Amino acid sequence: MRRHRVSCGAKHRGDAGLATGVGPLEAVVLAAGSGSRFGGGKLMASWNGGLLLLEAALASAFAAPVRSVTVVTGAEAEKVAGVARDFDPRVRIVHAADHAEGMGASLRAGIASLPQDAGGAFVFLGDMPRVPHAVLAPMTRAVLEGAPAAAPVFQGRRGNPVLLGRELFPQLLALTGDAGARAVLEALGDRLALIPAPDDGVLFDVDERADLKA
Repeated sequence: MRRHRVSCGAKHRGDAGLATGVGPLEAVVLAAGSGSRFGGGKLMASWNGGLLLLEAALASAFAAPVRSVTVVTGAEAEKVAGVARDFDPRVRIVHAADHAEGMGASLRAGIASLPQDAGGAFVFLGDMPRVPHAVLAPMTRAVLEGAPAAAPVFQGRRGNPVLLGRELFPQLLALTGDAGARAVLEALGDRLALIPAPDDGVLFDVDERADLKA
């Protein structure tokens, strides 16, 4: 059985944000999609000859300054959960029963599952394997310093993951459709902290099999 134990960041990670009055941060990995354009089994596909696609996304989530990592399952739930637990048994699994509704349902399920004292949540996408870890710390600082949310940008385009402060949780719990948190972020205007990314890993996702060779 494959094991890829990844440190959940610094040893003080569970206390992230406490000194500034913001509760501990969490990570949510959205892994509920059916991957219809890919032809099924997308998150279990081998990425770059090494990790599976979902494992690469999980590596980024575990690199963030968070207390816990939650994977939201939907389609192929048992297989996705198995990959996640094999990668690191500390992962929390939440199933979005209404995942067919779209990303909004998955995000609702993930946010609803978080501890009541959570101060915010990174939201990672399970099909984004090249997130540069260098953006995670400055995103965290922006929220701890008062921004309601933070997102990376590369060449003028906003990408993922995003970090959503607790004040946005009620809006996230009311999401519908497949747009995720896009409308919530856009409504913030200049209050959204935009963090420059070192490469296009914050934009790159895998939709089709050909993308695995990118």
